[in-house]
Amino acid sequence: MRILLTGGLGFIGSAVVRRLIATTDHVVVNVDKETYAASHEALDQARGHARHVHLKADICDPAAMAAAFAEWQPEVVMHLAAESHVDRSIDGPAEFIRTNVVGTQVLLEAARAYWAGLDAPRKAAFRFHHISTDEVFGSLESKDDKPFDEHTPYDPRSPYSASKAASDHLVRAWHHTYGFPAFVSNTTNNYGPWQFPEKLIPLVSLNALEGKPLPVYGDGANIRDWIHVEDHAEALVLAALQAGKPGGTYCIGPRQERSNLQVVKAICAVLDRLRPDPAGPRERLITFVKDRPGHDFRYAMDPTSAETALGWRAKHDFESGLEHTLRWYLDHEDWWGPIRARRYAGQRLGGVNTAA
Repeated sequence: MRILLTGGLGFIGSAVVRRLIATTDHVVVNVDKETYAASHEALDQARGHARHVHLKADICDPAAMAAAFAEWQPEVVMHLAAESHVDRSIDGPAEFIRTNVVGTQVLLEAARAYWAGLDAPRKAAFRFHHISTDEVFGSLESKDDKPFDEHTPYDPRSPYSASKAASDHLVRAWHHTYGFPAFVSNTTNNYGPWQFPEKLIPLVSLNALEGKPLPVYGDGANIRDWIHVEDHAEALVLAALQAGKPGGTYCIGPRQERSNLQVVKAICAVLDRLRPDPAGPRERLITFVKDRPGHDFRYAMDPTSAETALGWRAKHDFESGLEHTLRWYLDHEDWWGPIRARRYAGQRLGGVNTAA
């Protein structure tokens, strides 16, 4: 089987590529524009593998996407390419609209034109899997609110989540209008090896190792559900290759809710044990900063339906997954050190000067 996967040099995409190469015999055509967060190193054993092809291309380029389908003739599309950092979307929403909305529309049209020309058996077997986020559902306003599920109405609150909500709607519209065999999965906050150090866990971890302030928005009470990227990759492969049904929605989550402050304190505790700081416990570095504009209070999803449909459950509990991740960062300064030195040093993003 040939799988056309977009965004395979990104954090989640690279985890999916690694899993496909390690656990299947399929060919992976990795379409990636190579933006600031792309990492060839994250492909590990997939780099140079005979079943992995890297195609440097922009999903917003109709000619490039049409050519990719014509050349590689995929049976499955896994669409992960996206701008994904909420803070960057606050600073510059236009790129999020371009990539997440326009790029999805371009990819859908290229895929639909290709699909329409297939013979009946290949047309019936073809699948388009769009990977999205729980943030499209908006914000749960208390710890007691019922988690999101496949029937929760959309209520995006940030430029990022609005752009992803729009792309989800496009995918569903292409299915209902054209009969195009597409489906959507939504997931919670991912963490794990190779995550670009603008996101909470790597940012706090690397600051802690360097003795720098550990920024916590507001009072740190905002709650997220944390899934290890390898668990998510496993679920995505199951959905794309086996269980995903056209028109379906799959809420993929681990039931591992933690407040931001709990996460930061957990990072401090693990690093204090693995690499003690002579200056003292790292919780002394926690610094409460001005909150993100429009900061959603809580995201949580009920994954029961997806677990049943996919025959899957998350394997990592948060504590073991976090320690696994932190050990990886301790062992891979050769990767994150140059990023911190030349590409992103940990500076505040996301409308710090915007009135809350």
